[in-house]
Amino acid sequence: RLSKGKKGLKKKIVDPFSRKEWYDLRAPTVFETRVVGKTLVNRSQGTKNAVDYLKNRVVEASLGDLNNNEEQAYRKFKLRVDDVVGKNCLTSFHSMSITTDKLRSLVKKWQSLIEAHVDVKTTDGYLIRMFAIGFTKRSANQVKKTTYAQTAQIRTIRKKMFEIMTREATSGTMKELVQKFIPESIGNEITKACQNIYPLQNVYVSKCKVIKFPRVDTQKLYESHGSLEDTGSKIKSEFKEPAVQAEV
Repeated sequence: RLSKGKKGLKKKIVDPFSRKEWYDLRAPTVFETRVVGKTLVNRSQGTKNAVDYLKNRVVEASLGDLNNNEEQAYRKFKLRVDDVVGKNCLTSFHSMSITTDKLRSLVKKWQSLIEAHVDVKTTDGYLIRMFAIGFTKRSANQVKKTTYAQTAQIRTIRKKMFEIMTREATSGTMKELVQKFIPESIGNEITKACQNIYPLQNVYVSKCKVIKFPRVDTQKLYESHGSLEDTGSKIKSEFKEPAVQAEV
């Protein structure tokens, strides 16, 4: 071909971020920190609505960040976006787990590991699967090197784990159950109940995931989030300005 024409002209490059918007991710009132982070979405245009792309997004946050407590950082929560109000994404519980490094630090030699899992339904219609983990403990005056539990004892402990997890989950709503996860009250309950069978240590609800969600009740969702003006607890500044000295 003799004339090339306008074949070589480049396309006009448009920055993809110029058509995106930022939305705040808000955690339920169970947690101290209300604004967990921000998420990005394409602006509503024509038939494409930004809200449709935001709903059902799942975000992960450490409990250390959610409650401003570094000691709880080993527990991770996943929150699901259920509704969007203005520039706020209202989230609800999706799943909970323990970090891999925490689990690895618990597993040691010369002790028995006991695990149990159970499917239960909360009073507000969430079908959840809970996993518990526990380890045998040395007695106060023990001389023996190992602390292995017998198979019958492990079976009895596992049965107790089933009972306690089922009782705690079926007796309340999902919000109440999340409040039990934070101070590890279910793990403490299992430790007390199994004291007579075999002493236990490091008992945790290691994982909890929702198998089936109920229909989103917007009224309950708004109640669980309270006021949208609330940004959570204020972080106190460590810095204090020194007092003016009279003499040097």
